[in-house]
Amino acid sequence: MYSHTREAMVLARGTRLLVGAMIVACAVMVGPSGPGDAPAGRSLPPSAAREVVPNRVMTWNLCNPCEESNVDRAAEIATYAPQVIGLQEACARDVERIRDHLENLYGLVYHVEYGSVLRNWGRCGGAPWNPGGYGQAILSAAPMTDPVNVEYPDGGSEDRGYMAVTTRVDGRPVRVFNTHLAERRQEEVRAEQVGVLAAVVAGHDRTIVLGDFNAVPHAYEIAPMWELAADADPQCHPSRTGTCEPTTEWQSKFDYIFLRGFTPRTHRVHLTPYSDHYLLQADLERT
Repeated sequence: MYSHTREAMVLARGTRLLVGAMIVACAVMVGPSGPGDAPAGRSLPPSAAREVVPNRVMTWNLCNPCEESNVDRAAEIATYAPQVIGLQEACARDVERIRDHLENLYGLVYHVEYGSVLRNWGRCGGAPWNPGGYGQAILSAAPMTDPVNVEYPDGGSEDRGYMAVTTRVDGRPVRVFNTHLAERRQEEVRAEQVGVLAAVVAGHDRTIVLGDFNAVPHAYEIAPMWELAADADPQCHPSRTGTCEPTTEWQSKFDYIFLRGFTPRTHRVHLTPYSDHYLLQADLERT
């Protein structure tokens, strides 16, 4: 009796271990993404783009740490299907999954370059000895070349930087930058960061600068960018008289698409429940 009972207990324990191992294996394959991040696409609205729009660029701060589903993030991007999108506060693992969801669920194929500036377990998870890369990323429907990833000499309260690639927008080669400046109430740090960025941007006649500048348009620290480029929002100017559409849920404009060699046909801010920043879009034409 004891022998049969013990054998049954051992068998039951073995079954539980097998089931547990299968669950862990599935979790590893899917990855530690936000709640509901399962490979089942969210329906796109009827007005969604059917394929990549070749002259469309976007920027989006994903919000981190935020427990959002990469399936939902991918659906937001797929709705507008930009040629190029710059992401900030991006974990490399999340970006990989977003790219996979865009292709597998919506048939949108993107190349990816990463601009990670730190490896942070608290931000991006991963094994303690191998935390995920955190920073910027660029997704482009066209191949990208000559990538650079630069960490600012002073990131402020957290490491920050910019990345740049050469790709194609509206059929023309263009140097695309993506940055995330120091957090609010660090004006002097941002001023130094903008000085570093602007010096590089000035060397390119056809340039798109995407990013979260953590500063309103009339802030003194981003004045060098206004001297080099125009915002994709034609009503937005560095003076307080400009009418700048907010790009954050606290009704401030912190996100920009600065243009050199392009003019905007349209400019839109898309509200989203999946970040504290909205998606900022511009459809461009060559000048």
